[in-house]
Amino acid sequence: MLTAAIGPDAPPTALHRAKRAFVYVRQSSVTQVKHHQESTQLQYRLVDRAVDLGWPRERIHVIDEDLGLSGASSAERRGFQTLIAEIGLGHAGLVVSLDASRLARNNRDWHQLLELCSLFGVLLADGERLYDPGAYHDRLLLGLSGIMSEAELHQIRVRLHQGERQKAARGELRLPLPAGLAYDGTGAIVLNPDEEVQARLHLVFAKFRELQSARAVMRYLHAHHLPLLCTAVTKPSTGVSASC
Repeated sequence: MLTAAIGPDAPPTALHRAKRAFVYVRQSSVTQVKHHQESTQLQYRLVDRAVDLGWPRERIHVIDEDLGLSGASSAERRGFQTLIAEIGLGHAGLVVSLDASRLARNNRDWHQLLELCSLFGVLLADGERLYDPGAYHDRLLLGLSGIMSEAELHQIRVRLHQGERQKAARGELRLPLPAGLAYDGTGAIVLNPDEEVQARLHLVFAKFRELQSARAVMRYLHAHHLPLLCTAVTKPSTGVSASC
């Protein structure tokens, strides 16, 4: 959670409640969205937190466009960009998130948010406390929360990289393969055993030799309803894992 503020919460004023409350929901990856649904539902239930702070439900807006996206940068997070725009336009009185890491995993985005909230008088809240970014002590503690969130992401990356290096040293590191190749049950790289995949790839190369243009090949495939997207699967009978 965001670090607890010192002293009692200052209740939202009528000026705050005259504006909308925004609940920001984010999970870092598609895998988390699929397998950590309780965390996602917990974030959606923060709407009740805004209601408890005095906002009617019709004035509470949930921003969940960033589900499955990392908080390391705001470049691809349209939901976060929308939130920043709404604050800058003076439409927000309250922003609610589960913790600092949901909103941003880098200090540039986090402090941009805090600065705008301070300028436009927007309150921040998590499941426990209410914060005023314009108040010195709250701003200090929120800044520390942002630093801890960014440091946590760095540590996660370090651990993942170390794990990959150890797998590589043992010869067990598997990297994504180009379309048409797959790992068999022993870990060897083989042609994809799926005859449909092989036929589709042979068709792509044949059409490219004929049409001499990748764009023309894609138009041909689209016109004949022949997609190239495959789903990663592991067949129990062969133990082959394929992705293209």
